[in-house]
Amino acid sequence: MKESSEAYVAGLVEGCRKGQRASQKKLYQHFYGFAMSICLRYTSDSDEAQEILNDGFMKVFTKIHTYQAERPFIFWLRRIMINTSIDYYRKKPKDVYSIEIEEVRSISSSEADAISEINEQDLLKLVQDLPPSYRTVFNLYVMDGFKHEEIAQKLGIHVGTSKSNLAKARKHLQKKLEILEKIKQ
Repeated sequence: MKESSEAYVAGLVEGCRKGQRASQKKLYQHFYGFAMSICLRYTSDSDEAQEILNDGFMKVFTKIHTYQAERPFIFWLRRIMINTSIDYYRKKPKDVYSIEIEEVRSISSSEADAISEINEQDLLKLVQDLPPSYRTVFNLYVMDGFKHEEIAQKLGIHVGTSKSNLAKARKHLQKKLEILEKIKQ
């Protein structure tokens, strides 16, 4: 099954390299859910996510010749969707949210228990409700495994700002989780 799926994707990629619209459509449909899940994490609503998704797939189709077939396509696609999300974030006004450097706080075990109690959709909504600067850093650090130095470079901010935004995102999520915990009791 896995081999046939990889062969299917390889065939679609080859068709995209040849400029075949049918292959582009099938590749888009095949990876729509995966790509949308990434975009949704970086935006506040599905309209923004759809815009990023479409921009990301335009990059996929125009840069398909740079894809190296010896690596899994899904990792290349993931990177493009993350970078497109970051590009979208960069276009937004940055002075909307003031950023202060403060000590980084980690999520306690009781907060982790609260996270395990809520479903994926609720958690996605909580992340989407974060201010854009907090949401972007949170996603890059927690969900996508980037280091603060990498985040700072990608976003054009200081390392301390990245750490501060992560701490504030966690604090914001903690407060929301506490509210959900009270509601469920």
